[in-house]
Amino acid sequence: MHTLQLAVDDFVDNSENYTQAVDLLDNGEVVAFPTETVYGLGAVATDEQAVKKIFAAKGRPSDNPLIVHIGTAEEVSLYTANISEVAKKCMEAFWPGPLTLVMHAKPNILAPSVTAGLQTVGIRMPDHPVALKLLQTLKKPLAAPSANRSGKPSPTKASHVFEDLQGIIPCILDGGRTGIGVESTVLDVTLSEPVILRPGGVTKEMLEEVIGPVLEPSFEQQKIESTPKAPGMKYTHYAPDAPVYLIDADEGIIEAAIANLKSGHKVALLAPECFKEMKADYYFSLGEAHDAEQMSAALYDALRACDKTAATIILATATSKTGVGTAIMNRLEKAAGGNWYQP
Repeated sequence: MHTLQLAVDDFVDNSENYTQAVDLLDNGEVVAFPTETVYGLGAVATDEQAVKKIFAAKGRPSDNPLIVHIGTAEEVSLYTANISEVAKKCMEAFWPGPLTLVMHAKPNILAPSVTAGLQTVGIRMPDHPVALKLLQTLKKPLAAPSANRSGKPSPTKASHVFEDLQGIIPCILDGGRTGIGVESTVLDVTLSEPVILRPGGVTKEMLEEVIGPVLEPSFEQQKIESTPKAPGMKYTHYAPDAPVYLIDADEGIIEAAIANLKSGHKVALLAPECFKEMKADYYFSLGEAHDAEQMSAALYDALRACDKTAATIILATATSKTGVGTAIMNRLEKAAGGNWYQP
C-alpha cells in the first residue's frame, strides 16, 4: 500500500487534501491526523470494519478501548447517555482540549471494538485546527488512538507516523509538530467521585478547580485494573527498543551510573539541558529543568531518537509529580516498566 502524505497548513488552500482524507474515511479506511497532544490514527467510530483496521495497523490488543473524537460539543449526546453535571462542567471548561471524558455509551451506536465490550466510552473534542477541520468536514465521529505501532513511543510529528506505518495505512495529514506532546487526560465521570484513568495536559489541580475532589491512582494502583477502561492502563507503552531505566535528576548519581554501565553498554541519557555535559554515549535533551511543558513536548521525540542509535540502555531522569509532571512520569514509568536504575 502507498501511504499518501498530505501537508496542511494555514497559508494555502487545503480543501483538496481534506477532501481526499474524508473520502478515505467515508470509504472505511484509516487516516492519521494531528491533534494538540499526539498524532491519531482515525476511523469512523460507527463502522466496525473500519475500526478493526486501526487494531490491525497498530498491532493493538482488542481489549484496549479507543477514544472517540468529535468536532462539536453538541455531538456528545449522540453517543453517550446520562451526561452528568460534572461532565458538563468539564466540557464547558476544557473542550476543545486535551481532556477525554469516560461516560456511559448509548447502546448499539458505536462500533463494538471502540468500547472493547464495556458499557462506557471515552470521548473528547480536540483543540487542533487540522483535527477540527477534518471532523467538521467529515461530520462523523472518529475513533483514534495514537498513530504508532502498539507499545512504541507515540508520534508527535508526521515523520514518526510514516516511520511506523508506511505501507500499512493509506494517508497521513501532516499538520506539523504537535504541541503538548503527551496524550489527553482521561477522566472517568461515571463514578460518584471522578477518577483520572490517565494523566495528561489537563491536570488534577486544573480539574479540581472546576469540579472539586478528583481521585488519581498511582502507577502501581493502575496496574491492578484487569479490564482497562481507557487506553494506556494495562499494557507497556511508549517504549523504544533498548530498555529504559528511570534515574533521579542528580549529577552525582547520573555520573556514577554512566561510569558503571559503560563497560558493557552504549548508554543514552534523556535529561534536561543542565545534564548535557554528562559522558553518556548519546544525549537527548528534555528541555530546561523544571519546565514540564518543554519536557512533555520533547519526551516522545527523544525516546524515538534512541532507536536511531546503537544505545543498549536508556537512562531517563525523573521529574516531580506535580501538574503536567504527573503525566510525564506516568509515560516514563510505562516506558521503563516501572524499573529504576539500581547500581
